[in-house]
Amino acid sequence: MEGVLTPEIWIAVSEKTKIPELRRTTRDEPDYDKLMRYRIEILDRHGIKLSDIQNVIGTLKPLPGGKEFLDELRSTTQVIILSDTFEQFAQPLMKSLNWPTLLCHRLIVENDRITGYQLRIPDQKKKAVAALKSLNYHVISAGDSYNDTAMLLEANVGFLIHAPENVKREFPQLKAVESHADLLKLIRDAMLG
Repeated sequence: MEGVLTPEIWIAVSEKTKIPELRRTTRDEPDYDKLMRYRIEILDRHGIKLSDIQNVIGTLKPLPGGKEFLDELRSTTQVIILSDTFEQFAQPLMKSLNWPTLLCHRLIVENDRITGYQLRIPDQKKKAVAALKSLNYHVISAGDSYNDTAMLLEANVGFLIHAPENVKREFPQLKAVESHADLLKLIRDAMLG
């Protein structure tokens, strides 16, 4: 979701709070647990609460072309968004995207303080794709970061969109595009093939 359809939440929080360390995302750090422990420590150090983050999220809009891409895709096929975001972050973004189906994680919160997070299951994106394939669905997926690559490789067809150069370089077997229009064309071609 983030980086593909919507802005990166943590980057927006970094810009609002002027805490540059929060700019680090799954585009930079492949170890999700390490990244989340790092983020939670920074939030604690600076006294940033869940409500502060939710206030920033409430100002975000889909990336240019993101909502239109999703609307067009949903007019021809079923879409499930697999994301490493959290239920407590997603609601305003889902509303702005006309409530697509989203599977994501959950934060552990005590008195408005983020104290941890609960993964649905480890490697949930890859396992969700494998489960859909076991039900005899043909799965086409797209993503932009390290945390998407296992899912992309598990899918029948996987694409990178808006991916940083380091991810493209490490996963040359994944076709990479920079626009929603190009991604839509690749998806349609994959659906016909």
